[in-house]
Amino acid sequence: MPAPTAKSIILGRFLSGVLVAFLIFDAVIKLVPLAVVTETMVALGYSADQGLARLLGILTLLCTVLYVIPRTSILGAILLTGYLGGAMATHLRAGSPLFTHLLFGFYLGVIAWGGLWLRDPRLRALIPFSN
Repeated sequence: MPAPTAKSIILGRFLSGVLVAFLIFDAVIKLVPLAVVTETMVALGYSADQGLARLLGILTLLCTVLYVIPRTSILGAILLTGYLGGAMATHLRAGSPLFTHLLFGFYLGVIAWGGLWLRDPRLRALIPFSN
């Protein structure tokens, strides 16, 4: 498999950067936690316990840190995929709108794996897209 081009590395870093910025924002508002977080968790069927929101914020930060570190980025992407799958399951159970809420975790997962695939030769070797 040929090494990533400079353009693909730049695009991969951009996509990963957008994802990381969103995940850090999401984790911070859960760590605080803001009223909107508590209200949303209640609307999704969870208790108003701020401890759960903080735990989710810590998990988000942990997965994000693993994703950012090159040696553990694939593990981070795997863990983020599981985390986002849980979010999608929650939105499915709550009857959230399909394209704006339910599939948002899918969109983030595509960005995570796409950004990583574009910039990481190990992942390109593992998942080759051939002509």
